[in-house]
Amino acid sequence: MRLLRYFLILSLFACNQSTDTTTDLEVIKKSAADYDDLIDFFVEWRDFENPPLFNGAPDYRKETFDQRHETFRELQNKLLAMDTTGWSVAEKIDWKIVWAEMNGYDFNYRILKPWERDPAFYKSLWMYRSDVPAHEGPTHHSTTEIWQYEFPLDIPSRDQLLADLNVIPALNNQAMTNLTGNARDLWIAGIRTIEFQAENLKMIREWPDINGDDEIVSAIDEAINSTKEFSDWLKDQVAYKTGPSGIGKENYTWYLQNVHLVPLSWDDEVMILKRELARAWSALKLEEHRNRALPQLEPVDSEEAYDDLADRAAKSLIDFLDKDSIVTVKDYFDPALREHLGGFVPEETRNFFWITAHHDPRPLYSHFYHWFELARMDTEPHDSPVRRGPLLYNIFDSRNEGTATAVEEMFMDAGLYDDDPRVREIVYIMIAQRAARGLGSLYAHANEMTMEEAGKIHSEYTPRGWMKTEKELLIFEQHLYLRQPGYGTSYITGKYLLEDAMMGYALKKEKAGKPFKLKDFFDTLNSIGNIPIALAKEEMILSD
Repeated sequence: MRLLRYFLILSLFACNQSTDTTTDLEVIKKSAADYDDLIDFFVEWRDFENPPLFNGAPDYRKETFDQRHETFRELQNKLLAMDTTGWSVAEKIDWKIVWAEMNGYDFNYRILKPWERDPAFYKSLWMYRSDVPAHEGPTHHSTTEIWQYEFPLDIPSRDQLLADLNVIPALNNQAMTNLTGNARDLWIAGIRTIEFQAENLKMIREWPDINGDDEIVSAIDEAINSTKEFSDWLKDQVAYKTGPSGIGKENYTWYLQNVHLVPLSWDDEVMILKRELARAWSALKLEEHRNRALPQLEPVDSEEAYDDLADRAAKSLIDFLDKDSIVTVKDYFDPALREHLGGFVPEETRNFFWITAHHDPRPLYSHFYHWFELARMDTEPHDSPVRRGPLLYNIFDSRNEGTATAVEEMFMDAGLYDDDPRVREIVYIMIAQRAARGLGSLYAHANEMTMEEAGKIHSEYTPRGWMKTEKELLIFEQHLYLRQPGYGTSYITGKYLLEDAMMGYALKKEKAGKPFKLKDFFDTLNSIGNIPIALAKEEMILSD
């Protein structure tokens, strides 16, 4: 009954505020406002959310947060005072998004405090673009995005890279003052993240387009030395870090419902992930039984064979989406996918996802729906300024990770693997892996398990032992999910919420006497943008 209540009350997010963390709606006097007022406020809010500088780096010192918090409360009250009567459904949803972002800031200030508890928050160097709208997990505001630079550098780009690199030593120095938390698992895993940064900086220094520029090399050397000093300091402090890293069930539930706008509790998510894990395993065994007379899928064993398999898989997926009327296939779909086909990986170094891809990459490429969405953001930005860029605090996770996970099975059920039923087995293996890792992350956030113990669930309950072959992925994923509440479960719970949205959309069509068309559903979802899937459902159902 509790789950049913969540989905029957579409106004959940507007009334689900806690009086001890945000100002009660009842005591805020409403004032007339229009949508343009919200857009003006959104600009003001995002400007505030970007912290001031201290010694050239973003200022995450406790005294700065404390000094600015009164201004934050004033902004929050200003948003709550907006009377949205008469606004369109989409406009009211934009208000909820801004409200959620402000709740995210407040939660970070009160509970998560990544600048105090999470050494990986101070990772500055990013070699790649995330496959979701922003980097996964708490990330500081002045990162060095190497993937955005085109080498050899022109003069403006060179100046920007120097400015980016010069932030690193100042931020590392600040980190060694700010990091006063006692979250042992976050601390230990964070050391690896900072050490990887030093190794990546060393690699960049040797690039032909870099190693002849003395000024940039000097800036990199300073960043390397500073990062090494930071990692050594972190190691020296490990013995004093004895506390839990999870945020607890109550905080986790509040965060889900009020920041990521996922209408579930910690207990609900445990139930859903347990159910999905059992369903995936039983479905896998039934598939194996049905396919018992068919030859096993054998992984490719050479670069040439992988390249051929990847090319055929990409063509198969794009043709299927187009010819079977799954979604409107845009010109940018194929090039966006082909940038990420991957390459041959020797068997002994393949992680879970590349094990699946060497058998048949179509399930993984279905998950790469991500890259279609990012290409859409780049080439067809949303009309709403609120939705045009990435939502803060990974609020997009139920939408982007949930959709990418859901379409793996949806495309399968719509017929993608009719040419090779054995590939269906891979889809269920991937669902089981995501359910297992998410379940582990829930117990870690409840402080019922350590990160290592959560990883054992992740590893043991992934079929065929495919999570036991390469440990780096396991550590990376469990570390991320401990850093970012709700992210580890968003793949499966977001999938569930997308299925719920499809049901609501289909029911609306049925009641209106209109046919349900899968292509219309996905096109509508895409047009709404990268917002929490429960809000996307609300817009689908309530809009004309």
